[in-house]
Amino acid sequence: MAPHDLRRPFKRPAISDQQRRRELSLQRQSQNRRDAQQQARCLASSVLSLQSQYPDPVPELEIEPESQPQQEAGPLTKDLDIRQASKLRGPEVRKWFASQLMLPEWMIDVPDRLSHDWYVFARPAGKRCMVVSSNGTTVSRERNGSILHHFPSALPSGARTKDPSGSAQSYCILDCIFHELDQTYYVIDMVCWRGYSLYDCTAEFRFFWLNSKLAETGACDAPSHYHKFRFSTVPVYDCDQRGLYSAYIESVPYAKDGLLFYNKHAHYQTGNTPLALVWKDEKCSQYVIDTDSKGQVLSQQQIIGAKPELRQLVVLELQEDGKLSTSDDPPVIFGCLDGEFIQKSGLQSGSLLKFAIGNGGLSFVDGKLEKSDLNYLGKSNRARMFADSYSKVIFQYMVRHTPLKFDDLLASVSPSDDEENKPCDVEMVD
Repeated sequence: MAPHDLRRPFKRPAISDQQRRRELSLQRQSQNRRDAQQQARCLASSVLSLQSQYPDPVPELEIEPESQPQQEAGPLTKDLDIRQASKLRGPEVRKWFASQLMLPEWMIDVPDRLSHDWYVFARPAGKRCMVVSSNGTTVSRERNGSILHHFPSALPSGARTKDPSGSAQSYCILDCIFHELDQTYYVIDMVCWRGYSLYDCTAEFRFFWLNSKLAETGACDAPSHYHKFRFSTVPVYDCDQRGLYSAYIESVPYAKDGLLFYNKHAHYQTGNTPLALVWKDEKCSQYVIDTDSKGQVLSQQQIIGAKPELRQLVVLELQEDGKLSTSDDPPVIFGCLDGEFIQKSGLQSGSLLKFAIGNGGLSFVDGKLEKSDLNYLGKSNRARMFADSYSKVIFQYMVRHTPLKFDDLLASVSPSDDEENKPCDVEMVD
């Protein structure tokens, strides 16, 4: 390769602490290992017990006896005990289930050692959901916790067949995207398999098991009486130059909606995590700019002089003190509403509110948000469970001003990254 063809690793002005949080997340997962087996068992057993679509009382789950005083369900968190979750109703149930997915942050800076420590694959366009097979049936729940499908499948314990095999504890939990065009569940992660929890396993191990175990069950076969939808894996690559090109350019049997990056050493962490990242541009996704549920670009024509195709909308959560926060843990504060305005508008703490970013935009100091120009539009859609994450807001802002381009990613995984790790007297040839 000629010297002028060598690309320098991409660096841009800091607008976040995403890299630092990636390092902290890796440290935290090794220091604070939770009872992953119990987490998986609770989720699988609750899929059929918790009713989210009707206001009827929720039946108690079968749990081991334990002397514990009855308490009212407190604020919902992703670590809510299953005993409390079993008493939730309606929207609260959906919110609890929604918190069980691992949600990738949007890539707003390129990770260190991208070519060494990360996988990349083309994200299928469709509905993100968690699929659980248990007790002879299979249920999929969307990202907002609502039930998508209730169906028989070839997954372990996924259908009441005439010749059932395996124990009643042989439940499975898969992280999927349902692709409408070919009616296929594309599995992007494996959380539990035949009762064995993979929460605390690395992505490297989870992907290995996913590719080796799923096909054995017949879940990848064409639909049949006891198998309503087909399941399929997606091609996953090491994030070197060849892998990045393949994920970006090569054709796949589904419509692409950007690229997903997974840290090889990351465990399955529920909620937002900087150890999984999503990136998009116009060539690999038709949904780069925010779209509504029908795939239409969001516009804001209420603001005089606004350019509908460029106006950015954000959803933030109203706190008790009037501050407006993201869904991150800890949350990022974008602004504050006046107490008198809150009272007149009838807003309550916890409400999800929609704003447009005005002409003043966003301002950063030392990688942190200093101020934002927000224009209040009203309450968010009731189906919405959480506010936007900080990384999503910033990525969408970058798309409109200084986007992170594919060439920037490519520069970060160029062969020149490895020069310092190679003997200087060895000539590398193609």
